[in-house]
Amino acid sequence: MSGPSPFAAWWATYALATGIVSAGLDSAGYAVFSHVALALACAACLAAAAGLVQRTHREGRVETPAALTTVAATAALGTGFSTAGHQPLAEALLALAMVLWAVLLTAEAEGRRGTVFLRCVATQGLAVLGATLAAADAVAWLAHAALVLFWLGLALYCFALFRFQPRQVEEGRGDHWLAAGALAASALAGAKLLGADSARLYLWNEENFDTLRTTTVTLLVLALIACVALLLAELFWPRHHYDVRRWATVFAAAITAAAALAVAAALDVPWLDVAGEVLLWIAVAAWLGCTAWALASARAAARRSRVRSRARR
Repeated sequence: MSGPSPFAAWWATYALATGIVSAGLDSAGYAVFSHVALALACAACLAAAAGLVQRTHREGRVETPAALTTVAATAALGTGFSTAGHQPLAEALLALAMVLWAVLLTAEAEGRRGTVFLRCVATQGLAVLGATLAAADAVAWLAHAALVLFWLGLALYCFALFRFQPRQVEEGRGDHWLAAGALAASALAGAKLLGADSARLYLWNEENFDTLRTTTVTLLVLALIACVALLLAELFWPRHHYDVRRWATVFAAAITAAAALAVAAALDVPWLDVAGEVLLWIAVAAWLGCTAWALASARAAARRSRVRSRARR
């Protein structure tokens, strides 16, 4: 979600958005579509990792936004594999994402654009994967570790909100949607933590459960309000040119849908399940539209390059 390295940034943001779309499709019961999206996200994540390794080797530094996006994408893939029943692979991805996250967490923050929310997104992605694995493997300590990550992610969101420039709502190239996406990622993590509780684990007492439930619902409401506000801003200040950071908009839409579906399942709210599925198909449409936009932009860039080459000759 940054400009300096289009190759790594494109694959990282595509992998994250597609991984979340896969999670939403799985929650809504569309297993075949979910597996297709998960396969695409895996390929994109590998391409992003290769691009980051190549850039780091060449320049001797890590590009923080693209790297944090790759961490969040890795966590999303792990969640998808855990849901599909591949727990060892999901555990390996959690370990890998945790190592990368620990290294990048203290890296210098990048500017004051929407990318400042990536630390929250990556942290909550780990919380989602940890809670999902805790429920699948009935491991209480993993759920408690995920709860720590959940609260840390909220603290990182507050820090990012302090740094974020409000004028990005008018000027941002798409990554400003991370302000809403990070809220939705936090709501999704809270819902997964609520859903991980069971008679077998007994993770939360009544007071803790109520606090977590209230926080999760509040986060979901705030995420929905933020999405509506940013959508209105897009109407007032339209962005007519494609930018790799536009995938953050797809991510925000997809993870808001996934969070609504997860909250509906955790708290047994049928009407929210219907609303979540509507949001999911909006996110799928946004994913298809952004893919077509990216391909059209690439073709136009290739034509311009050929014209310049002929002009030089």
